[in-house]
Parts: sequence; structure tokens; C-alpha cells
Amino acid sequence: MTVLCRVDDIPEPGSKSLNYRGEALFAVRLNGQVFLYRNRCPHLGIELNWQENQFLDYDDSLIQCATHGALFIIESGECVAGPCLGEALQPLRCRVENGELLLDEVLLAPAD
Repeated sequence: MTVLCRVDDIPEPGSKSLNYRGEALFAVRLNGQVFLYRNRCPHLGIELNWQENQFLDYDDSLIQCATHGALFIIESGECVAGPCLGEALQPLRCRVENGELLLDEVLLAPAD
């Protein structure tokens, strides 16, 4: 497992840009849980955010792609609005331990 950041570095609710070996990732913290995704929209394969650490919509209830407005469920990454409807973000295996967000060393293996 690799330490990505301290959980306290992610606002509640909120999101944070992360990087692991050149791979753009992001974490979302909501209701005491942390969700980790590749920072790649399934529609165009581009990064979702237009500003660092900004991945959520105006009321922090959905992940939003800044390029075309697609909306994704925070807990599952499923697209519920926009050009990639029915597709999903790629979740990554992680866990919180001793206040740190840990990434499974088998990076890029999708979460179950």
C-alpha cells in the first residue's frame, strides 16, 4: 500500500487532486468515506477538473466533468447525466489507516 495523502487534507465533503507515478487520480470524501478514482472522463479520456481539487458540482453531491458537464455518482462513479450516460469512472482500491489514504499497490486494478 502507498500513502497518497492525509485524509484530513481532503475536505468533508470535498475532493482532492492526487498523483501516483504520473497517473492523475482524485479522491472524494463524503459522509466519513473516501472514494478514489482515476482522473479520466470515460467520454473523452480527459481529466475531469478545470481547477485543482475541484471535482464536485455546486452542491457537492455529484462528481462533475468540467469539460462537458457529465455528472457521476460519488459512491460508484456511474455517469447519470451527459454524453457518457451509463458509463463509469474507474475506481481504485484504497483504504484509510491511521489517518492516511492508502492506495493498493496493485494500482490501476479496478476496485471490486
